[in-house]
Amino acid sequence: MVFGKDGQLGQALACSQAVRSGMVQLILLDRSEADLANPEKCGEIINQTIADVVVNAAALTAVTDAEAQVNTAIAINGTAPGIMAAAAAARGLPFIQISTDYVFDGEGIRPWLTGDSTNPNTVYGSSKRLGEVGVMSAYENIDTPFAVLRTSWVISARGKNFASTILNAGQRNGHVSVVSDQIGGPTPADDLATAIVHIAESLVAKTASGGIYHYSGAPDVSWYDLAREIFEVAGLSVEVKDILTSDLSDRTARPLNSRLDCTTTERVFGLPRPDWRAALPTIVADLQRRTKSHATLTGAV
Repeated sequence: MVFGKDGQLGQALACSQAVRSGMVQLILLDRSEADLANPEKCGEIINQTIADVVVNAAALTAVTDAEAQVNTAIAINGTAPGIMAAAAAARGLPFIQISTDYVFDGEGIRPWLTGDSTNPNTVYGSSKRLGEVGVMSAYENIDTPFAVLRTSWVISARGKNFASTILNAGQRNGHVSVVSDQIGGPTPADDLATAIVHIAESLVAKTASGGIYHYSGAPDVSWYDLAREIFEVAGLSVEVKDILTSDLSDRTARPLNSRLDCTTTERVFGLPRPDWRAALPTIVADLQRRTKSHATLTGAV
């Protein structure tokens, strides 16, 4: 069972090889069916499910919006995962909560370990950390495994993300300004979906212990370097100016260090960090194809 059907991760799960081959069947729920702003209803859905494992890929992920919608962010990102996990735990079902590097303060240059102390400095990060704590509390003192899977910089040809936004801006303006002092690992949504399926199977089979895990793409780069790579792959001549986070008009705190240490995930599940550079040509080609299709349908030139 997957909450967050319409998000880029939910869509990636629906299109994953395991699902297309028939090896895995998904119960996908969108916001109209399961709104995390109503956590109790989500818990009731889990109480009645026939699924073997529950994945929460739904969240309020817009960092700036979370600052303006504190109560909503806390309900969706913080309260709901704990209630959902409690419902799953009561039925002996594993639960996978997708979390974020924003639970850390973004200081330093060392990749964050799973056991490092969290210190979120945004409403988004604080609400996601509250969700982590709720999930872990639900599985205390029981032998059913769970996973809090932290990731970063998810990119795909689906939904709104950095790849689609920067490509559109470059095509429209011929120049963009991108921060060069925020460093992290871009994570292709399709690779993340494949990892989640593998982790889910391991939890159901109880071949892996529950806990916090990290999974992000490699190598770590800046948003500036990622933008340049996207335009190179797209074959576009776009002027990319590097700026600092302090130059941004949006003053919402952003982590300078989003690096995640993923060695535990590789050791426990045999999942190495995916190379985002290998996925980028497909992502960019799909984005360009959709842009051309939209222009044809609307009569745009």
